[in-house]
Amino acid sequence: MATLRFLALKELLNRKPMYIDELGRLTSDYFGKNVFDKAKMKKYLSKEAYNHVMEANDKGTRIDRKMAEQIASGMKSWAIANGATHYTHWFHPLTDGTAEKHDAFIDIDKDGGVVEAFSGKLLVQQEPDASSFPSGGIRNTFEARGYTAWDVSSPAFIVGTTLCLPTVFVSYTGEALDYKMPLLKALSAVDKAAVDVCQYFDKSVTKVNSNLGWEQEYFLVDEALFMARPDLMLTDRTLMGHSSSKDQQLEDHYFSSIPERVIAYMEDFEHEAYILGIPVKTRHNEVAPNQFEVAPIFEEANLANDHNQLIMDVMKRIARKHNFRILFHEKPFKGINGSGKHNNWSLSTDTGVNLLSPGKNPRTNMQFLTFLLNVMKAVYENQDLLLASILSASNMHRLGANEAPPSIISIFLGNELSRVLNELEETVPDKKMTPDQKTSIKLNIGKIPEILLDNTDRNRTSPFAFTGNRFEYRAVGSTANCASALIVLNTVVAAQLKKFKVEVDSLIEKGVKKDEAILQTLKRYIKETKNIRFDGNGYSPEWVEEAARRGLYNVSNVPDAVKAYLKEKSIKVFKDNGIFNEKELEARVEVELEKFTKKIQIESRVLGDLAINHIVPTAVRYMNTLILNVQGLKDVFKDEADYNELVADRLDLIRQTSFHIQNIKNKVHDMIEARKVANKVDDMPEKAHLYDTTVRPYLDDIRSHVDKLELIVDDEMWPLPKYRELLFAR
Repeated sequence: MATLRFLALKELLNRKPMYIDELGRLTSDYFGKNVFDKAKMKKYLSKEAYNHVMEANDKGTRIDRKMAEQIASGMKSWAIANGATHYTHWFHPLTDGTAEKHDAFIDIDKDGGVVEAFSGKLLVQQEPDASSFPSGGIRNTFEARGYTAWDVSSPAFIVGTTLCLPTVFVSYTGEALDYKMPLLKALSAVDKAAVDVCQYFDKSVTKVNSNLGWEQEYFLVDEALFMARPDLMLTDRTLMGHSSSKDQQLEDHYFSSIPERVIAYMEDFEHEAYILGIPVKTRHNEVAPNQFEVAPIFEEANLANDHNQLIMDVMKRIARKHNFRILFHEKPFKGINGSGKHNNWSLSTDTGVNLLSPGKNPRTNMQFLTFLLNVMKAVYENQDLLLASILSASNMHRLGANEAPPSIISIFLGNELSRVLNELEETVPDKKMTPDQKTSIKLNIGKIPEILLDNTDRNRTSPFAFTGNRFEYRAVGSTANCASALIVLNTVVAAQLKKFKVEVDSLIEKGVKKDEAILQTLKRYIKETKNIRFDGNGYSPEWVEEAARRGLYNVSNVPDAVKAYLKEKSIKVFKDNGIFNEKELEARVEVELEKFTKKIQIESRVLGDLAINHIVPTAVRYMNTLILNVQGLKDVFKDEADYNELVADRLDLIRQTSFHIQNIKNKVHDMIEARKVANKVDDMPEKAHLYDTTVRPYLDDIRSHVDKLELIVDDEMWPLPKYRELLFAR
């Protein structure tokens, strides 16, 4: 009885909620306390230095050495005053996590003593060892030099006793080795392209921001149970485990009252988020048992992405204080809903206009339709890239299941907005419009505000849905760095807006009036994007067939999906917009294939170990108990006429158990052999393909036999916490 599983359950009974001390304070009293924001910059920097930072942030100008020294001095004074003893360049390597190397605020003076020091040079640029970060072959292992450079647009912050400086990470030869550098380039590209298009409608627009509101879903598991599950410890998902008799069938967990231990945890990490200036606003129970969600107020996309990466670290750290472990994996439990990270995306101008929100007059609604249709056109033309940006070894388990959009990219608009586009398509002529036609169109466009949020439903089955004033990219996985999807989305939208402007200007040069030129172009876009518009059930098998008839892209495995980055049109769109060169794209594909391969490799090794060293010995022990029972029955009832009937059920259990044991052993052996073959291959695309087609299928095959044994073997013997315990023990 005293197995690790039952010891974990016993420990769980003693858990008590743990509350922090400062919950009585108003959030506004301490929000952003540990962030070097504008107010603190004004206090600690000279007016000249402050203006220099603002100009660098707004216009992308460089910070010279003199100003860097002043900024570093003021930042150090603020950080030390708030308990910081170290600083670090905080960056987003291609590991899907964050990275940091801490250095103390100290130097040796001329007398051999220690003084607090932090120079402009250390603020602006550092040289971490780049050899062990994924580079996709850009760097050899022995070539260790890489550089981090301060991202002025994202404010510094303090975690514990360390001043963290958001930075980009590049190789010695200048290629991006992170997510932030290409994201900043993509945001700059969409800014410029969108401003140029905005000039058709409002000459006062000088800047367009890409905005992001992420929704982070996650599971919580008690730490004792987590430690008793090697698969959760090493892969973040359960590689075996039979469904609980009750899971989410009743959907009674969704939006219900939050458990006491969980609400204490939420309040704790929200408190730290507010100190770090992260505006988390929403918390609730999700559909699956022990699944929850946190979401913030919208922010500028680069800052929002930094905040998402930061809060994931905060949530992990705070979870341990509450004796929880947090699972961000897209599908930690088979048979119930997985977790996503919905990316709510919009564009807004420096004049305060949301470009994806209908306005109050025909002019602003013409602008709305222009950006709406250009986004749709960009998505339609680049379905493969958008899918490649979010498909991963872990997200493969979630996409297409009955809780997540399929790997077919479609756009949901809602009936009302679809009707407006259809009417616009019919009424806009290809030639010069009459005054009556112009009036009719203006009246039609002027009605768009009526279809705002209340009249536009939401579609949970659409991977890319319009939700009234933004697009929600629902297919993004919960472990993902939002930047991966944002880089592609902002890049393709920037490219499409540039193309749109060229097409409209070409018509204007031929004598077509501006409004007519815009409407004629939009009419064509309405026709060209019809195939990707779908307002129905994206989960249905019928949609898969319909999407195929429409010619929509549908790839569900990582090795094939990531090839989209290397298509000629993809290389062109990234190069033309200054995001990636061909070498960087090849490197990123190599990194993604390597990550995919290694994750499948790790899962295969962990499953093999658990199956052979935990499950098989337990099943053999149980089978021996059954055999002894049959032998005992024979001694007692050997002279009875119905002896065979008495032992028939035991014999059947022995046969079933033996059958599953033998299959597990055979399939683990075959899986290892398949791994050996794949490991001999040096070509990464071929190796990833082999892992996908010859190794990964064994994970489900072996699991099916283990899960059958879980229903046969004595519960007191079973070595691992079961789903009913992992999902319902709080």
